[in-house]
Amino acid sequence: MSLRELVVLGTSSQVPTRHRNHNGYLLRWDDEGFLFDPGEGTQRQMTFAEVPASAISRVFITHFHGDHCLGLAGTVQRLSLDRVPRPVTVHYPESGQVYYERLRHASIFHDAIEIRSAPVSEQHAGLQPIAETKTYRVFAARLDHSVPTFGYRIEERSGRTFLPERLAELGVQGPHVGELSRRGEVTIGDRRVTVDEVSVEREGAAFAFVMDTRPCDNAVALARGADLLVMEATYTGADAEIAHAHAHSTSVDAANTALRAGSRRLAITHFSQRYVSTDQHLAEARAIFPETIAVKDLDRVGGWARRRAGG
Repeated sequence: MSLRELVVLGTSSQVPTRHRNHNGYLLRWDDEGFLFDPGEGTQRQMTFAEVPASAISRVFITHFHGDHCLGLAGTVQRLSLDRVPRPVTVHYPESGQVYYERLRHASIFHDAIEIRSAPVSEQHAGLQPIAETKTYRVFAARLDHSVPTFGYRIEERSGRTFLPERLAELGVQGPHVGELSRRGEVTIGDRRVTVDEVSVEREGAAFAFVMDTRPCDNAVALARGADLLVMEATYTGADAEIAHAHAHSTSVDAANTALRAGSRRLAITHFSQRYVSTDQHLAEARAIFPETIAVKDLDRVGGWARRRAGG
C-alpha cells in the first residue's frame, strides 16, 4: 500500500526553543524514508514520533549550517547501532565534503552499515537529477543563501490507471489484466488490446523541500506542481528586510513561491526563536496561498499519497 507522509521532527531555525526542536523532517515514501536536514536532537525526536532508524533510506542535507546537519553524526551512529540492513545514501553539497566527513566520523563507534556518500555537484545552477529508481526520481537545485545550499525534489514516475468500463467492454478480465499491465498488450480472442486503449495516464506525486534561501527562481522550479512544498518561513512579512539581509525567506515569500509554482499545499517551518507564536506567519501566508499550514514538532502531514488519473 502506498504511504506518503511527512513526519515533522523539528521546526526551529538557528536556536531550538522550549517548544521547537532544531530542524528535522522524515518523509515516508512507500517503503522508504527520506530524512531531511537532521539538526541536534533528531534521534530523540524520532523516538517521540515512533519512527525507527530502520525507516531511513536516504538523508538530504541542504547545507552545512549547524541547525541543518549537526544531527547527522548521531543519526549515522544510530543506524549502525540498530544494524539497519539496507544501505543509506547521504546527499549533500559537494563543497561541504570536509564537514560531511567530520560529521560522518565525529566520534568512536562501530561502523556496521553501508553509508553511501552522494555529494551534489555545484557545476549546474538549475534543476538537476541526482538519483533515480524504478519508481521515483530525485532532483536538486542551488538556492540563494549565504553558503552553498540546495533544495530537493522527489518526483514519482507517472503511471497508468485502468478504466474498468473499457476493460469490461473489451473483455479483459482476471489474469489478462495482470498480463496487460506487465506486457502492455494482451490478445483477447482474435483482438489485440493495448494498455493505452483501456487506461489513462496518472501523473506522479511530487514533494519539494526548500530551506534557507532568499526568494529565487530555483525555489519555484523545485516546487512546480508539488503536492506538498515544505519551505522555510524564518521571519514574518513584517521582518522582510531582516530576512533578506540574512538570506532567508518570510511567510509571504513562501506563499508567493507556492503560488508561482502552482503547488497544491504548503507547509511553512524553520521559525526564528524571536517568535513565540506562528499565528502571524500563517495568517500572512494564507492571505496569499490558502492551502498553507504552519507545522509544529511531531506533526504528521499526509493526504497526498497519489494523484488520480487526469491530475
